[in-house]
Amino acid sequence: MVGILLLTHAPLGQAFIAAAGHIFRAAPAQVEAIDVVADQNPDEVRALAHAAIARINDGSGVLVITDVVGGTPANCTLQLCTPGEVEVIAGISLPMLLRAITYRHDTLDVVLEMALAGGQNGACRVDGRVKLAPT
Repeated sequence: MVGILLLTHAPLGQAFIAAAGHIFRAAPAQVEAIDVVADQNPDEVRALAHAAIARINDGSGVLVITDVVGGTPANCTLQLCTPGEVEVIAGISLPMLLRAITYRHDTLDVVLEMALAGGQNGACRVDGRVKLAPT
């Protein structure tokens, strides 16, 4: 199963995991978050990320999701990228994370593409013309 690491500005990562746990009624396995605080040393962040990747990678690979390109969390992901083993995408959203969790029993490249599709399709204008699912 593909591991998922959220590397975000604090407190986003933990909040996204909590939201996913609420939706799926359980904390998702092999999903971790590193919430980067202001002025945190990037070398420390990278060391934490490498350790987290080692914990959650069962050999299927790891998808790292970060929040915004150019921020410290995203900049720290640049040295993590190992195509086919550790893939990174930016622009986290709840639909993106839910899609990644749902498809992570597939291959890393499929999880990557499904997460991107979830992020792209999860953003839409909500007005009277959009049919929303009942709550």
